[in-house]
Amino acid sequence: MVGDDCLSHVDGFWLLPQFVEPIDRVIKHLGRSPSDIILASFPKTGTTWLKSLLFAIVHRTSKHHLAMKNPHDLVPTLEVQVYTASDEPLLNNPCSTRRIFSTHIPYQLLAKTLDSSDCRVVYVTRNPKDTLVSTWHFINKWKKAEKEPWPLDVAVDKFCHGLVPCGPYYDHVMGYKKLSSENPKNLFFVTYEELMSDPISHVKKLAEFLGCPFEGEDDQQEQIEEVVKCCSFEVLSEREVNKSQESPAWFQLPYNSFFRKGAVGDYMNYLSDEIVKRIDALTREKFHSVGFMYGI
Repeated sequence: MVGDDCLSHVDGFWLLPQFVEPIDRVIKHLGRSPSDIILASFPKTGTTWLKSLLFAIVHRTSKHHLAMKNPHDLVPTLEVQVYTASDEPLLNNPCSTRRIFSTHIPYQLLAKTLDSSDCRVVYVTRNPKDTLVSTWHFINKWKKAEKEPWPLDVAVDKFCHGLVPCGPYYDHVMGYKKLSSENPKNLFFVTYEELMSDPISHVKKLAEFLGCPFEGEDDQQEQIEEVVKCCSFEVLSEREVNKSQESPAWFQLPYNSFFRKGAVGDYMNYLSDEIVKRIDALTREKFHSVGFMYGI
């Protein structure tokens, strides 16, 4: 279903073939305006939530758009919606004063582009076990899986060997983690679990990082709480546009496929103790051994 039989290997990473050329166009032609914001992430690590938060933070007076449009249409993905068929980007943003894009492209491929830019980058990551389970669920929604479902044991093996879209997961995370250590002024690195545990303080920090802090001592807290609420999983998942079974022109799955649970620790409902031990051992090797104490 997913592996080296249906993925392309490009400079150490496995990519879906249909995105190889668009990714190359992004790398070669992405504009580097200092006012641009780029949300980077490995797939299924909280991208939809962060798109909503970034949009609501930057376009506070226009956050009502979140009730009418899916977050992926408000914050388009560079290699999926923007640099699709030509070097000229396809842009359709109702609030274009500051452009916000997202990407799943590994830093190792985007390094030259990002290193020569003053744009702000936000990177979100998620516990590898939850990322694996969310990826497994998502891929099993693909049309191909209707005839040939992706078994969990196969998904585990592919994930551990990096044979998933944009994998290896660990290399993807560490690329941006290293950049955040070297250039914290331009990259905000946050985990899904941190955001879930304290969204108020992290939304405040994100706004400050992006250069649009919440103003006014009296109503600052109220403004932040409003952003957190309107972007919560509970609110977003109940929006008609996000419950839609219609598929966007840029992807094979319907809008409602981007909202499943959004929970922390859901892997415990699916992974055996043996699998957890295997992934934790890999996490110690890839993360803990280089000082990134995360994922276990």
